[in-house]
Amino acid sequence: MCGIHLIWGKGANEEAITTMLQQSQHRGPDQQASFSPWPGLWIGVNRLKILHTGSEADQPFWSPDGRTLLIWNGELYNYKEIRKLLIQIGISFITQSDTEVVLHMLRVFGTKGLEKMNGMFALMFVDLAEKSVLVARDKNGEKPLYYAQNPDALTISSESRSIQTLKDSAFDTRQMEHYFYLRAPLLGNTFFKGIHEWKPERYSKISSHSAFHWNNIRIQSKVTSEPTFENFKETLTDAVLNQFHADVPVGIQLSGGADSSLLYALWYRETGTPLPSFTIQVEHNYRKKYSDGNAASRFAKQFPSQHHLIEITQEIFWENWDDYLKSVDQPIGDSAGFLNWMIGKEAKNSVKVLISGAGADELWGGYQRHKAFDVYQKRKKFLLKFQGILCKLPLGRSYQKFVSAVESDPRKTFLNFSALETIPDDLREDYDRVFDSNLPEYTQMLNFDRQIYLVQDVLKIQDNALMAHSIEGRAPYLDASLMELWRNIKDEELLKGKPWIKKYLSELELTWISERKKMGFGLPLQEWFAENGEFAKRVFNSIKSFEKTHGSHFSPQMRSLATQPDLGVKHHFLTLYNLFLLAEWVKLNKL
Repeated sequence: MCGIHLIWGKGANEEAITTMLQQSQHRGPDQQASFSPWPGLWIGVNRLKILHTGSEADQPFWSPDGRTLLIWNGELYNYKEIRKLLIQIGISFITQSDTEVVLHMLRVFGTKGLEKMNGMFALMFVDLAEKSVLVARDKNGEKPLYYAQNPDALTISSESRSIQTLKDSAFDTRQMEHYFYLRAPLLGNTFFKGIHEWKPERYSKISSHSAFHWNNIRIQSKVTSEPTFENFKETLTDAVLNQFHADVPVGIQLSGGADSSLLYALWYRETGTPLPSFTIQVEHNYRKKYSDGNAASRFAKQFPSQHHLIEITQEIFWENWDDYLKSVDQPIGDSAGFLNWMIGKEAKNSVKVLISGAGADELWGGYQRHKAFDVYQKRKKFLLKFQGILCKLPLGRSYQKFVSAVESDPRKTFLNFSALETIPDDLREDYDRVFDSNLPEYTQMLNFDRQIYLVQDVLKIQDNALMAHSIEGRAPYLDASLMELWRNIKDEELLKGKPWIKKYLSELELTWISERKKMGFGLPLQEWFAENGEFAKRVFNSIKSFEKTHGSHFSPQMRSLATQPDLGVKHHFLTLYNLFLLAEWVKLNKL
């Protein structure tokens, strides 16, 4: 796991690449290097050593003939299989690292080699003879990559801040409305003007003689028949064994919920090896509602681990807030970012890799909005006909959000379910192209979550929060083999409420976990605000100050809430925290 950087064209010099390396040293404190393959191009890498920790696997990694080199950020889970293939065609290896395998895959097969890679990655493969660079990002967007481009230069980095350090880009205020409703800038954008996110499942081969051009990494499915539960069990178990493997200590983020518990239970069943596990524990008076700590402790007695409970209180929150804020590359409106950061702070004392259950909810229908959309599909005519009457019933915040979100267009309805507030029409158009009309309607919504919420929120905060502490995060549910199986599910009932995950838990005598009520992973914000104490006061003051300095760029709904944040505690507590995070980040970065 690393930070990778490139400057091509005007401004490409050793001082600039060194500045980028220093900015992202936390991403790879074990080794650092920079190199200029030819005049006008500089590359740099910060390496976090996970596989083959010796210096033989340091980066840039060169081919034996000195013609090509690789810098990359990621893990290749099927590297042993590919290594055997390459040996059969005459390739000799000097390390046991996946880095060497990736280099030879690209050297021998070119961009076609990307199709065979089961892993997470962002990479730059340099061909000195062609004077070209292949830049690619994995299909799930697990590893971040950003770029800034103008006619004179191209700058690429694992973190937007590393580019910002050189470019001094202005604040892109247009992204605030997207953030207000969907927690993040519009897909492909950042809060820095001119700095964009390299889209998942994209590669570009760039040379001094070619235009900057996007291409698709096309992954061909091997499965033609309908997957079965037995296929799922076998595939998930293999993914666990592959992704829990490293040459450094590995641990797991254990929520006590279905997804992470199943991963660890499979690991322990297959190996009998206890690993460090880490769980958030909130204040005692909130544990009945936020019961992850209690559930994980019970689970750890059934499947032994070296269990760590990480206490979160308001006092601990403020003690760590400034350090957390400094680590945020791009603000994401999700308090899980802070919790992931706190887990990383504790975990760095004993592990360098952390496993999580990320991706399971998005792919297998685990969120409340998926359940709501299923109800909408089955009761659409009734809901539309009696929507006016239903909206008047005093049945609570969740019910009101559901009824008011219903529209005749299923895509608009799901966007409303997904957004923190009912989303305006002009923003809807920005996201409409993400839906894949070739998929069945319900599956379209899961695929939308995979591309938007998973990439823009879950994976981004996991990578940023853990890499702040030099820890690699992994997500076995996004293993290429499981993704292939998922794409071939024809029966949409199998994608509603995670039936196979729950069934597998029952087979492992963990029915009590599969029956646990789904709780979001986040701070007890509603309760903290309701106390009307120091937490609320500090958050409200920050939001009001933000409105005074930047309110002219707010949408009317955003400005109304920012002007009187105390009136939004009951129904908009999540949005209030998000505004607070953005306000603090903008202030810290002097935007």
